[in-house]
Amino acid sequence: MKKILVTGATGQLGSELSVLAPSYPQYEWVFADRTQITLNNLEMLQSQLEAILPDIIFNCGAYTAVDKAESEKDLAFTVNHLSVGLIAKYARENNVKLIQISTDYVFDGSSSVALDEKAETNPKNVYGKSKLAGETACLQENPESIIIRTSWVYSKFGNNFVKTMQRLMQERDEINVVNDQIGSPTYAPDLAQAMIDIIESSNWVPGIYNYSNEGEISWYEFALSIKEVGGYSCKVGGIPSSSYPTPAKRPSFSLLDKKKIKIVYNLKVPNYKDSLRKMFV
Repeated sequence: MKKILVTGATGQLGSELSVLAPSYPQYEWVFADRTQITLNNLEMLQSQLEAILPDIIFNCGAYTAVDKAESEKDLAFTVNHLSVGLIAKYARENNVKLIQISTDYVFDGSSSVALDEKAETNPKNVYGKSKLAGETACLQENPESIIIRTSWVYSKFGNNFVKTMQRLMQERDEINVVNDQIGSPTYAPDLAQAMIDIIESSNWVPGIYNYSNEGEISWYEFALSIKEVGGYSCKVGGIPSSSYPTPAKRPSFSLLDKKKIKIVYNLKVPNYKDSLRKMFV
């Protein structure tokens, strides 16, 4: 029986994988939180991997506090870059399949067309730079790795935009949301299923892949969809990013082109609104 190690087990993606795991009893699943897989301590990390001896690693663990990363650069790079290099090296040396999760924040937002896997990277913030460094280390240490870039992840677990909107729309009569950042949301259960589908496939094609739900929207339009699906009466206004300054700059356009993953793994990618409705069930 092959053993799958899931890092970041208490995060959105790790939590959704734990929901799906019982449907795949042919694997032994190990869900490791930050005490069991310590991404900020490389010496401990090495020995932890050697103790678990996985056959497959889903590296969902990451430093994801985008604004905080601006003042915690060393920690962000340790978790998102150095630990990824170590995990990738371990995977190569032990013939372990590795799926590494990355982000649309590796782009600068200057594109006006959906970004494919070959699009030029140029991150605007520390978080994006640390994740891009992690991608580079991953492929350098283990060219057989699969990296999945995703965007705007949400789930019934953890903190995310959808849950924040649900709360605010019930508490307030009116809210404002930025309307000049364009991309597409990712429902974490959809991405979790895609990862399992890749493992279940007999076709292991290493490299970078994009995955998000279908649709091209702004955060404001996403908020309007949440209002509609949730049946909220709160008034939603659109504002420019300049009216809502944050320590870390966000890419103004980071829509991901999903053609590659759909073709290579024959995946059907749901429309964002269809997946959003599942969040409310």
